[in-house]
Amino acid sequence: MEINDLTAAEERVWRAFPRGESVDFREGPDDDPAEGGGWGAERTVRAEVLRALLLDGPRQDGETASLSLAGARITGLLDLQYATVDHPVRLRHCHFDEAPRCYAARLRELNLSESVLPGLIAHAVHVDGVVRMTRTRCLGTVRLSGARITGSLYLEGARVTAPGANDPVLQLNQAVLGADLRAPGLRTQGQIRLNGATVAGSCVLNETRLSHPGHAALDAETFSVGGDMLVRNAEVHGWLGLRGARVAGRLDLSYTLLSYPGGSALRAASSTIGELWLRRSPPMEGALNLRRAQLDVLFLEPESVPGEVLLGELTYTSLVPHEPAERRLPMLARERDGHVPHAYEQLTAAYRRVGDDHAARLVQLAKQRRHRRTLPWYGRVWGLVQDVTVGYGFRPLRAAGWLLSLLALGSAAFALHHPQPLKAGEAPPFHPVFYTLDLLLPVISFGQDSAFAPHGGYQVLAYLLVLTGWILATTVIAGVTRTVSRP
Repeated sequence: MEINDLTAAEERVWRAFPRGESVDFREGPDDDPAEGGGWGAERTVRAEVLRALLLDGPRQDGETASLSLAGARITGLLDLQYATVDHPVRLRHCHFDEAPRCYAARLRELNLSESVLPGLIAHAVHVDGVVRMTRTRCLGTVRLSGARITGSLYLEGARVTAPGANDPVLQLNQAVLGADLRAPGLRTQGQIRLNGATVAGSCVLNETRLSHPGHAALDAETFSVGGDMLVRNAEVHGWLGLRGARVAGRLDLSYTLLSYPGGSALRAASSTIGELWLRRSPPMEGALNLRRAQLDVLFLEPESVPGEVLLGELTYTSLVPHEPAERRLPMLARERDGHVPHAYEQLTAAYRRVGDDHAARLVQLAKQRRHRRTLPWYGRVWGLVQDVTVGYGFRPLRAAGWLLSLLALGSAAFALHHPQPLKAGEAPPFHPVFYTLDLLLPVISFGQDSAFAPHGGYQVLAYLLVLTGWILATTVIAGVTRTVSRP
């Protein structure tokens, strides 16, 4: 391209390029690139001119060439697909008539901050530096699938919408970032896809507003983060999917609204996460799915537990903050799959690790009571007997209470009315306390029950004491066995 073919605005950019100087066409701090479609020739640059500069532009000895342009309207298609560009590309506060095409290109740096674009096509792009789209407004899909970015991707305050689009509006699936994904304040209408992506550093999505009601707002299946994933003080309308994801540090959803009524709002099944924080959050609209997830720390306040959970095979080392068992047990009662014994065992183990044996026993007792509902009628009856008598072995003092009560009842009754001896003159002196103990304790004999025979109502009382004694002994043995054999 000859310089004589350029407009005055283009010639200014052309002459600045070899010296790495910036060209700024903005007329003031309130200049809005969204109105760039009406900008005149004095700040309009053809995309083909920029392409010619980047691929074969002039050089100047002792200077580092770069394209640094602000406040311009860029007409036509900036087509860099398969190109190798050795210069930084900085197109800030610009208005693009067409979506730039960088498919499989190799770039040093790409900066589109505060620009307005109808989209970006950059599948499999390789950037030996950073990509900046801070406060960029995209009115179409941003395609970065399979991108390789050695530095960070910046999307702070960006807005990505694609009215009527069926595909995800922000595609980062299979992308690899050598540093961070920083997108605090991001606004999207449509799905963000992070399936199979890898971020070596942290993923920051604080104060984002992600909207795709009825569908996936953020789908990050098998997503991998080397640091923290922060989604604090955000709003997510649509489900947030992290199935099979790996977050080495903290997944922080504190103060965040997750809304997917009628389904699972957070889907983190089979994920591996260092710490999961659900703290000071509004009530989750939808279910919490942590099936088969592996967590070191689960920070879950009882107030943040939604009305429905899926916790089958969930494992965690610590559960914080420390709460009484009475405040944790309602969470397990909200299990969609019904009775899940593993969930009770995990909660029991968490309490035992911190030395709260009382809470651990309450959880085990609740587990047995929940299990009782799944049994046939005769199993429920026997379970109720065990519960009432010794609390399934987790309240052993109840047995002593029953024994003392029955002993007092029998002793008083037989003290008022001595049973007749079976063999007059051979029977030992009658003692109501030891006689009652003979009836109640099936494995101990004081010789009283074999020497005396009550009649009438007292005989019925004797039979009831014998039957109650056997039931009490059986439930005590069953409870002790369960207690001793518990993990």
